[in-house]
Amino acid sequence: MNPASASTLFFCDKMGVRKRQVAVELKKTSVTVSSGAMQWFTGNIESKTGIKSAGDLLGKMVKGSVTGESAIKPEYTGEGLLVLEPTYKFILLEEVENWKGGLVLEDGLFLACDGTVEQKINRRSNISSALAGGQGLFNLALNGKGVAVLESPVPREELVEVSLENDTIKIDGNYAIAWSGSLEFTVERSSKSLIGSAANGEGLVNVYRGTGKILMAPVKNTFTFPGILGAQ
Repeated sequence: MNPASASTLFFCDKMGVRKRQVAVELKKTSVTVSSGAMQWFTGNIESKTGIKSAGDLLGKMVKGSVTGESAIKPEYTGEGLLVLEPTYKFILLEEVENWKGGLVLEDGLFLACDGTVEQKINRRSNISSALAGGQGLFNLALNGKGVAVLESPVPREELVEVSLENDTIKIDGNYAIAWSGSLEFTVERSSKSLIGSAANGEGLVNVYRGTGKILMAPVKNTFTFPGILGAQ
């Protein structure tokens, strides 16, 4: 500890900037967590990699490379208490079945989920959304019944939830962090003409169509914590 770190920690405490941890009580159930997220566990809990064969490993590596998530997500099964690594991000608990067509996540949001939740790859409807949307061609999609634990850049109450009913929303930038798998995602010009797009200063926008929900962060996630905080 030194004066600089003491000052930073003091103001972080006053502003509510602190680490958070997820604790999961297993009762003959299972939970899948992001690689490296486990801190400790106690009780009769068994850890599995979920890899069934060399082909399955290759498939998971491909899935991880295209979604930006860890290729291998350990699964913990049994009875006991499982505690995950602390994080400065905010914890979201989402019921996957409440998202029409599954829950599609932006890269880096996944932390854990019930073992009953199935993980898939969600592919963009066209290549333009990958090249121009800034969100890649693939995303991790969660399907089935169970809870998904996500790491958000802002608390749940500050996220904007938009519900669409056969409607369209256009977003200027990568503010959407999660959305229903039932929605079609494309990237389009903000105006019908190139001149119009240039004139209004917006250019390309992310477009979501159909019926479902979207979670949007109010601001872009550009804040990074000082290095001294990571060492605490």
